[in-house]
Amino acid sequence: MVEFGGEKSSLSKVRVAFGTGVLLGLWRGEVTEPPTTAHFLTYFADRCRGNCKFCPQASESTSDLEMLSRVIWPKFDLEDVLPALRENSNKFQRVCIQAVNFPGVVDVISELVSLVKKVCQLPISVSCQPLPPHDLERLASIGVERFGLPFDAATKDIFDRVKGSYSWEGHLKALENARAVFGDRVSTHLIAGLGESEEDLVRAVQFFHDSGVTVALFAFTPIPGTPLSGQPRPDIASYRRVQLARFLIDRNLSRAEDMSFSNGRLVDFGVDLEILKKVVESGEPFVTSGCPGCNRPFYNESPRGPIYNYPRKPRRSEIEEIKKLLNFV
Repeated sequence: MVEFGGEKSSLSKVRVAFGTGVLLGLWRGEVTEPPTTAHFLTYFADRCRGNCKFCPQASESTSDLEMLSRVIWPKFDLEDVLPALRENSNKFQRVCIQAVNFPGVVDVISELVSLVKKVCQLPISVSCQPLPPHDLERLASIGVERFGLPFDAATKDIFDRVKGSYSWEGHLKALENARAVFGDRVSTHLIAGLGESEEDLVRAVQFFHDSGVTVALFAFTPIPGTPLSGQPRPDIASYRRVQLARFLIDRNLSRAEDMSFSNGRLVDFGVDLEILKKVVESGEPFVTSGCPGCNRPFYNESPRGPIYNYPRKPRRSEIEEIKKLLNFV
């Protein structure tokens, strides 16, 4: 039970991403690249009702419940987190509330959003499982600025294999419902490395872009205790090609149908070579994608590398390495 702003809340704990906790002063730690979004995860003492094969929170996972992807999310008392957020909100550009799937989760999300809004004016994103229209409208009415619905898989077949507790059709309908409530402030993310081809990913990016949905690209991260723990990470050169294609689609510089593929591998980006080189030189395609103001440092990778999503603009040496991977030198 936490009392804040003269009101009592039934919530007492929340999970805090490690880097967020460091910037909030909740614990000591080394942050190589400061997160630009404050990341929180709903606290639930048991496992998620979802059973995504790559997720440490999943119902059949044996991973540590403090893990989400490769990041540690310790539980912390809200009565300490909220004052820390009020004091340090100027260190962030956004708050992201992520949720595991459990009974009453929308009530918990709503209460957490309301408490966060009492202590800071940052835009709030919520990322969770598919929700019905009335729950989406409830979140919008209390001030949620963006809604995220992760698809993860680029194709229905892969979705059915790795996210069997959900349905592809159900996600599509939920995305349509979210668009009706939040307009162009809806996000999804795709994970490279689940068995899809580059063409699968690029065509999925185009589909979501045409649907008015912001697409973030993640790299698969094997986590001990999950069914996919033995699966390799995606090839870095392949990931760079998909990142570049996603950026071109996002900026309306090219389209998937204008690109060329050979056995699923991206071989032509459908844009003039000089424009392509200028885009690569900017480094922008290789920076973390997704909600505005989110750099999600080292969510997919160790700071030792290889870096899949840069949490800041790549340095000159890094751009030169990217150019080699793309055969642009």
